[in-house]
Amino acid sequence: MDYTYLFKNNEGKKSKIGIIGATRGYGYTLLAQIPKVEHLTLRLISSRNAEQCVAVLKELGYDENLIMVCESKSEIMNAPEEAIIVTTDYRLTVESDINSLVECTGNTAVSSDIAIAAINRGINVYMVSKETDSICGPYLNQLAAEKGVVYSLVNGDQPRNLIDLYSWARILGLEIIAAGKSSEYDFVWDPDSGNLTYLGKTENMPDMKSCWRYEGPGTLDARRRLLENYTEVVSADLCEMNLVSNITGLVPASPRLNYPIAKVSELADIFIPAEDGGILTGQGVVDVFYNLRAPDEASFAGGVFIIVKCENEKVWELLKDKGHLVSRNGKYACMYLPYHYMGLETPVSIILGDFLGIGTHPECRQVSVLTGVAERDLPKGTVLKVEGHHHTIDGLIPELLVCSDQTKNVVPFYLLNGLALTRDVKEGETITLDTVDISKCRPYKYYAESLNI
Repeated sequence: MDYTYLFKNNEGKKSKIGIIGATRGYGYTLLAQIPKVEHLTLRLISSRNAEQCVAVLKELGYDENLIMVCESKSEIMNAPEEAIIVTTDYRLTVESDINSLVECTGNTAVSSDIAIAAINRGINVYMVSKETDSICGPYLNQLAAEKGVVYSLVNGDQPRNLIDLYSWARILGLEIIAAGKSSEYDFVWDPDSGNLTYLGKTENMPDMKSCWRYEGPGTLDARRRLLENYTEVVSADLCEMNLVSNITGLVPASPRLNYPIAKVSELADIFIPAEDGGILTGQGVVDVFYNLRAPDEASFAGGVFIIVKCENEKVWELLKDKGHLVSRNGKYACMYLPYHYMGLETPVSIILGDFLGIGTHPECRQVSVLTGVAERDLPKGTVLKVEGHHHTIDGLIPELLVCSDQTKNVVPFYLLNGLALTRDVKEGETITLDTVDISKCRPYKYYAESLNI
């Protein structure tokens, strides 16, 4: 796609952006990029700490003289046109003259509340908070379509990047067997020293040599045994695949996904049907892998991939000769994007939405639901809390389930934050409506409505 051609006749139009939850992580990378994009201008940021907001803006080179802290509707409405508004009350965001809102808080109550308010005001919404979209994405997509505004996931995070790759393949008429991503961090094994490094920790692991070369599913079993102390089911990974599932219709490969430990060069031999030597028991699925590589090999960088069926032997033999990833049996190929550049990519999504109306998926449905299963016996009164880099809940293992009559009573994983168990829950039991009091959890009603879309 020639983006410069798409936007060359915009007559100097700029999108006025508001960002909620903007001082760290994803929001920080977006703030850093906005001044470099001629079609965007930062109008407002909201965070609980105004001083921190101001400090971040100054650190990134924004003009200190234009920064204006506002704590009331009247102050925001009377702010000079060139001012960069800072507010600690997210609800005031929609009182400004922004035309696009980027939501980065990860707080399901805040982000669903402000997204609905923005959509109802005619403001386009760009959702970074995957936790919220996993709960009420179908509702928000439909509401935006009804109101004639854009609701969109963003490039720079894996779900939108994977959905774009998936749609590109569909346009080309390719049959998609599987779609997925690598988990966030690589296993790096040095064949010379025998050392394995993961998340900054190093362990001598000479036995990896025996399963370094892929010889079939048995190789994956051997790698898993060696690395079982490092692997886990990551709620953030399952959440991202939940978003992709709801828009594409692809279903989870298994409730906890497969997580093979694999090199990029092996993907076309792994994420294929079991009868062809792979690990899949079905087709049209989403899945995740742990990337394994040598120190001198490039990372997959939490990137995304699709597995497609090779329908013309001569075509794919030609492509294989050019270095593309084709399975050993010649039946399948892997196409991939080894990156997700966070806020550096997000401006593309905003411009596509604000200028061309691209983003809303009214066909989005609750195809799958992310929920939690007790990892151990949990007594009544246990408070469930989302915490840590991977947004986990202590005591729960995340599972991604295909929506059915049997899942109507399960509680979405990220609605559980801050809730206390109303009864004892046994190990292996799924958290359902009768185990927590969901009555005061506002986003649940949007999830319930999503089930009926």
